[in-house]
Amino acid sequence: MSTQTQFELSDPPSDAISAIKFAPASLRLLVASWDRNVYLYDTSKSGGKLLQTFEHRAPVLDVCFGDNDEDAYTAGLDWDVRRLNLSDGTQTVLSSHTTSAKSLVYSSKHRILISGSWDSTLHIHHPSFPSIPPASVALPSKPFSISLTATKLVVAMASRALHIYDLAALAAAASSLPETTEPMTAATPIQIEPWQRREGSLKFMTRAVACMPNDAGYASSSIEGRVAVEWFDPSAESQARKYAFKCHRQANDQGIDVVYPVNALAFHPGHGTFASGGGDGFVALWDGVAKRRIRQYQKYASSVSSLSFSGDGKYLAVAISPGFEDGSEGVGEGVIKIFVRELGENEAKGKGMK
Repeated sequence: MSTQTQFELSDPPSDAISAIKFAPASLRLLVASWDRNVYLYDTSKSGGKLLQTFEHRAPVLDVCFGDNDEDAYTAGLDWDVRRLNLSDGTQTVLSSHTTSAKSLVYSSKHRILISGSWDSTLHIHHPSFPSIPPASVALPSKPFSISLTATKLVVAMASRALHIYDLAALAAAASSLPETTEPMTAATPIQIEPWQRREGSLKFMTRAVACMPNDAGYASSSIEGRVAVEWFDPSAESQARKYAFKCHRQANDQGIDVVYPVNALAFHPGHGTFASGGGDGFVALWDGVAKRRIRQYQKYASSVSSLSFSGDGKYLAVAISPGFEDGSEGVGEGVIKIFVRELGENEAKGKGMK
């Protein structure tokens, strides 16, 4: 792999990385770790620079930016969903789940923050309107991963359950709660039906879901080395286009395929192609429409745990952490790292794109 196109961030976390996210309009990068910290990096120069570390009470499972580069949100094993002011380090608890908060997404269009928890609920927050209390939506199973477009929220759950919500309807239902003058962290249950209920295309446990930037559909991945690509349009013609494929499988010395989990998915914001990262230590770029792999990068030293494209699509951040797929225990030295790859002009373009 060319050293000119990729660099490693200095001062990485000391324990496994659970999530990385680029800011919407800059090369700031947020990193959530099991070492109970959130890290903020400036990745605009080679090597990057650690700007600040924000300590939490427990391992942090997800992180995302809000409306701007100074506004962030975190979720983790302390059950809390927090707002994090990156300027002064202030942390504000927005809501508390009844067990670990696993996933976070922020809709800039509707100005709502949505968290998914292993307590089988979604919490909908209005960070810009603190007088509106958080709302809670009951789910049939634990949510493993959530993702959104401008108009829809996709929730991938246990037991192959998948819900697609209309974001405008979700935001409206959550904002209809009576306003309060006192801060509330207990979420109020609301009733809202999903726009669609689906059974996941993958037979084994879902690890990640990511929505297409053009609002047409989504990709999902499983622990069994597969990725599925599906479209929102419920018509029979559109549903006939969905498919799944094998990936992140490596032959061992006996020539037998070893199957690895596909831990991470991320769509390129401009080209609509997507990257996958697996327990085999590889990152691959895919053209989901043409059903072709564009390229696969050189193997990393440990399992790929998270991926994020920059807002302008010029950079891809790759987090690696021990996935323990090889049966070893403990964290080896040098296997928790973050790389930032500068993409060539056509590097992430689909095969049929001009």
